Amino acid sequence: MTRAAEIAKIIGKGSVDIHGEAGTTSSGSTGLTTNLQQGLAKTWYLASNSASLTDSFNVSSGSDGGTGNYTYNYSNAFSNANYSVSGVCGEGSIFIMFNSSRATGSSNNKVGNTSGSVTDAQNTGQINGDLA
Repeated sequence: MTRAAEIAKIIGKGSVDIHGEAGTTSSGSTGLTTNLQQGLAKTWYLASNSASLTDSFNVSSGSDGGTGNYTYNYSNAFSNANYSVSGVCGEGSIFIMFNSSRATGSSNNKVGNTSGSVTDAQNTGQINGDLA
């Protein structure tokens, strides 16, 4: 649908259908899925200090590779490894988390304390980029 047709539809109808992540409106019509749009988080997770997922979106599993070493695997891969990873660690202390490597289907993150020692901690991440 062209932009002019979309505007005409809004003017004539007085409303517009908003498509959800499943690509279906409340009236049952289909459209683009929001997870394909640029600028939206494509993956997020909340995990325990052993990489056990508490909740997530587009993350199939987490693995604990040793003290402060976590890898998260994506349900849907990215088109390349040039995506942005951001995250934080919890549990009431000051921790530092950094992304140590990225692949199209997973990322590896390390957690340390302010003394520079690796440590286990609850962690959460959000990834923005282009899905394959």
